[in-house]
Amino acid sequence: MSSILFEIKNSIAIITLNRPEKFNSFNREMALLLQQKLDDCAADDSIRAVYLTGNGKAFSAGQDLAELTGENAIGIDKILSEHYNPIVSRIRNLAKPVVAAVNGVAAGAGANIALCCDVVVATFSASFIQAFSKIGLIPDSGGTYFLPRLAGFQKASAWMMLGDKVSAEEAERTGMLYKVFDDENFVTDSFAIATTLAAMPTQGLAFTKEALNHSMNVSFETQLQKEDELQRKAAATADYAEGVNSFLEKRKPVFTGK
Repeated sequence: MSSILFEIKNSIAIITLNRPEKFNSFNREMALLLQQKLDDCAADDSIRAVYLTGNGKAFSAGQDLAELTGENAIGIDKILSEHYNPIVSRIRNLAKPVVAAVNGVAAGAGANIALCCDVVVATFSASFIQAFSKIGLIPDSGGTYFLPRLAGFQKASAWMMLGDKVSAEEAERTGMLYKVFDDENFVTDSFAIATTLAAMPTQGLAFTKEALNHSMNVSFETQLQKEDELQRKAAATADYAEGVNSFLEKRKPVFTGK
């Protein structure tokens, strides 16, 4: 059975981490296959949003520690440079919105892969754990970059050092994620967000994502220049024309992603 399940439904690519017996912990096969599927999403113009989730009780428990030990162990440097850094970079550079539907525990790299997505939602029973300190490591997969910006420096520092288990409700309250949904309706409610995004102006969303990426480490004045550049591009799209015309004509817009 493949460690990554992939299907396209209504212009949405559904990517499911599929090692439920290992709580969807990452091994090399799964990490490389996830990168391949993200590349497929980037190359396929019919895909207008990505829905990333896990199979079973967990979203992802992070790294499969069995790969770090034994005769065929993979070094940390290789895991970061060939597994996790390429994954989070692909998600942030993908010109389409990525919804992380956290269906259970998200620990270590699994938590930080979720947090780098554009919209993060979770079940009430889900939790987030920066588990790295428990084995003497530091948070990776972009965790030290995204978590302080999402939840604030003090919360991020404490969670990373203490390895606290953070409930979905606290994660929502502190701004780590967008919304929490009841477990019984989670798939329907979370997928509805991806459905909404897939029907929106795809290029405009991509420009918004680019602007947010750019804003992380630049001055206010530089960011205004970036907004000007991207707004000019957005205003030249067919979706912009459709949005204005539909508003003036008092009808629902039909966006094509062009």
